[in-house]
Amino acid sequence: MDSEALHASAKRLALEMPFAELTWPFGPEYDVFCIGGKIFMINLWTRGLPVINLKSDPEISLLNQAIYPSIKPGYHMNKKHWISVYPGDDITPELLESLITDSWERVVDKLPKREQKRFRPQ
Repeated sequence: MDSEALHASAKRLALEMPFAELTWPFGPEYDVFCIGGKIFMINLWTRGLPVINLKSDPEISLLNQAIYPSIKPGYHMNKKHWISVYPGDDITPELLESLITDSWERVVDKLPKREQKRFRPQ
């Protein structure tokens, strides 16, 4: 996935998540996506490259970093619980969707049960 497609696809996918909100708490250059007031994705630029920061299970994070060269430890985030996704041929739309969905789910899992029920009506 190239630079333009990475940020555009990530933004579209994040906004499709239930109850996702786009905010700018760190300034207009950072698109921050939240659920229940908690961050699940950040769109940013570093060294001229677009980067997507996402929450990730620590074990799955290490596995993804070993498999996909474009996935690295979270840029300016907790390296154990966050990953950064950079542009690259190894990043497919399906993989990006899976990573964003997993990040959203991880954040919702940490919210109070009442909030979880509101965000995941079944």
